[in-house]
Amino acid sequence: MSRRILHVVTNVAHYDDPAEPTGLWLSELTHAYDVFAGKGYEQRLVSPKGGVSPLEPRALKWPLLDASAKAWLADKARMDLLASTARPDEIDPAQYDAIYFTGGHAVMWDFPESEGLQKITRTIYERGGIVSSVCHGYCGLLNTQLSDGSFLVANRKVTGFSWREEVLAGVAKKVPYNAEEEMKRRGARYEKALLPFVSYAIADGRLVTGQNPFSAKATAKLIADLL
Repeated sequence: MSRRILHVVTNVAHYDDPAEPTGLWLSELTHAYDVFAGKGYEQRLVSPKGGVSPLEPRALKWPLLDASAKAWLADKARMDLLASTARPDEIDPAQYDAIYFTGGHAVMWDFPESEGLQKITRTIYERGGIVSSVCHGYCGLLNTQLSDGSFLVANRKVTGFSWREEVLAGVAKKVPYNAEEEMKRRGARYEKALLPFVSYAIADGRLVTGQNPFSAKATAKLIADLL
């Protein structure tokens, strides 16, 4: 049987200020999708509310817009996937071998409080599957608890977009919280690369995380290796 991957994308289109657009950082999805497609895995997209997943405009500009993301933008069938994502209640977590939380600043608003996503994540992990994220996607793991009440990330090595990277990206004053500190508050052993904005991905058992947009491919390869 083919392995099955569940990608999580956002429904949020802007920061607190509606004049400040954000959304899915497209390459964080496409780089992983390409790796998994190359392995012949089945893939599906889910979002907290279902339906449209808007795109982060900054990720669609040179030099951040690469060949992988360009190919997705030019493929109507794949763009349609982002226009009609599944709701959590439409997903049977028992059918998936791994869940992969994509990023973009938008996820800071809608990932953490989604009980539907938390239930899916917990079920996949406790059935022996892989839980993973890249960049801000780790915000989707902040509040996920296992059946014993403990945080999934407690005492685990985790990485994700660092506060230093938020400052360097010029958005530290726009985000609703410091994700790196919130992860540490939940007992995670947060790690990051020595330099900002370089690829960095780690696996702690069946928990796989990548630090920033440039880590998506490395994160996906770690997931594929575990599968």
